[in-house]
Amino acid sequence: MGVTPATRIDPFHSARHDHAACIDDALDRASALCEERGARLTALRRLVLELVWRGHAPVGAYAILGELQEGKRRAAPPTVYRALEFLIEHGLVHRIESLNAYVGCSHPEQAHVSQFLICQSCGGAAELDDAKIAAAVMRRAAELGFTVERQTIEVRGICPSCRKAA
Repeated sequence: MGVTPATRIDPFHSARHDHAACIDDALDRASALCEERGARLTALRRLVLELVWRGHAPVGAYAILGELQEGKRRAAPPTVYRALEFLIEHGLVHRIESLNAYVGCSHPEQAHVSQFLICQSCGGAAELDDAKIAAAVMRRAAELGFTVERQTIEVRGICPSCRKAA
């Protein structure tokens, strides 16, 4: 495409942003959070997190595995899945259920319920983290006597960049 990761356009914002700085910030925050929590962000876990953050589109475990193997790193599917489980457990990535793929968490410092906007055209994803939406779902579930164990809200549509390009 000719767009480098450092100048990649976030499909949900019209302005360019420094994606390399975006990745660096996510990795720095992950290191600090893991240290604070007494968790080990191993070299492999950090590399998997970096591969998840490389774009604004959700990435699958096998795509991550392929990237690791292209980099001549010995890895097997269970290794990648264990790294992803660690990253999810510590709030550093989210799993997009409908795509069986992963995206970096934009604010891992606190536990939260997120909602995702997923572009059907480019595959980009944006995390909303709107507490009012999460509360509305919990309130309505309680009214119906339903016990929520986990909330995952995924909304499909067309992002502003793709709509503009069409």
